[in-house]
Amino acid sequence: MTESGRIHIRIFRYAAFLMAAAVGLLWALAGPASAVTVSGLYNVDVAVDGSGSDDLQAGYAEGLRRVMVRVSGSRDVLALDGVDEVLSNAESLLLAYQVRRNDGESRMQMSFGAVGVNRALASISAPVWGANRPLSLAWVAVEDRGDRKLITAATESADRIDDDAASWRQHFLAAAEERGLPVVFPPHSVQGDRALLSDLWGQFTGRIREASSDMPHDALALVRVSRSGGQWRAGWVFDGISMGSAEQSVTAASPAELAQAVVGRWSDAFASRYAVAAGEVGDSPQVDIVLEGITSLADYGNVGKALNSFTPVVSVGASRVRNERLTVQVTFTGELDQLRQYIALDPRFVVIEGQPEEALPSTATPVSEPAAEPQQAEVGAEVGAESGEAGEQNPDTALFVYQPLQDSDEQDAEQAFESLYQVLYYRWQPASVVRGGGE
Repeated sequence: MTESGRIHIRIFRYAAFLMAAAVGLLWALAGPASAVTVSGLYNVDVAVDGSGSDDLQAGYAEGLRRVMVRVSGSRDVLALDGVDEVLSNAESLLLAYQVRRNDGESRMQMSFGAVGVNRALASISAPVWGANRPLSLAWVAVEDRGDRKLITAATESADRIDDDAASWRQHFLAAAEERGLPVVFPPHSVQGDRALLSDLWGQFTGRIREASSDMPHDALALVRVSRSGGQWRAGWVFDGISMGSAEQSVTAASPAELAQAVVGRWSDAFASRYAVAAGEVGDSPQVDIVLEGITSLADYGNVGKALNSFTPVVSVGASRVRNERLTVQVTFTGELDQLRQYIALDPRFVVIEGQPEEALPSTATPVSEPAAEPQQAEVGAEVGAESGEAGEQNPDTALFVYQPLQDSDEQDAEQAFESLYQVLYYRWQPASVVRGGGE
């Protein structure tokens, strides 16, 4: 290439950089958003009869069945043609697992590959709902035997006094975990506000919207629960992100079933809006990578050069800049964890603290083995006792967490909702690289 051609390329790149920066400045004027990244959608814990081959195969299928519901956003996926074949090959989608024994019960924790599961869903024409999901702030009032109470976030002292309210909260949270839907409750400090409770029961949104203004959320759910005879009924309205304002309702025989029905309807509604159609999943997955500390055109170029040097990376594109933050869209092969392992080998990419991490139940697949067999570890009850985790909480809880998208605005959040994979955050520190004599 001639020197004149190189100059034109550099001018073009610099102009693109300045244009992206200008667009980023406009985005910075948008208001804050509360979308969260769900970590653990592809991780699951199921009971198994033992550690024999047939027991494990049954566990793989049950685990994948639950993961497919979470990731598609609907139980309808289990009725699609071809789902039985996918479930029969569940082991091929497994990254890692471990079998735990505690109090005479065997349970298996599994981590499935996000890319593999997404492709499997696409193969049966199922939608795929990504890892970045709206956060729902649930205002739930329960009336039982003339007593009406507001369900709030957990506090140790309050839960000791009112175990019934704590039980209702746990039912809703368990249902949210099962469907992969981020749900939070208002703080306990609003418990005694009778005016808010009255507005909630009447489903008047004004004062509740005002009370929620400093609480992170994308949508408000105003729910009233009551019992009539042997049935429980929940009616709710949504406020925010165009979920519709008409009241919806379900009935069920128990609080747990009612919570599952309510959250299931919410999940169905969100997934119908944000899930990606099967035809858009594609063979080459893409992930957004956000880098802080981009202060020059040289940084911009070096980031692209570094990413393109990683074996799993197919291409780097669709970049945008806001202040010292660069966001690039990376197309890659294999599983996302393999890409992350390659990035971890370059000291210029420093993981930003607080970034959601997938909690694998055992050793992750090595970078050098793109299609390695799932890794197994069998853990006895004594290990669980030492960790202080096994048997003390819902096993899924340790595998399923969500955290806010870092410093996102409304446009970032809306775009993130349409992404299949969680956003990766790093700080670019070129000075940390030990350069050789030739650089």
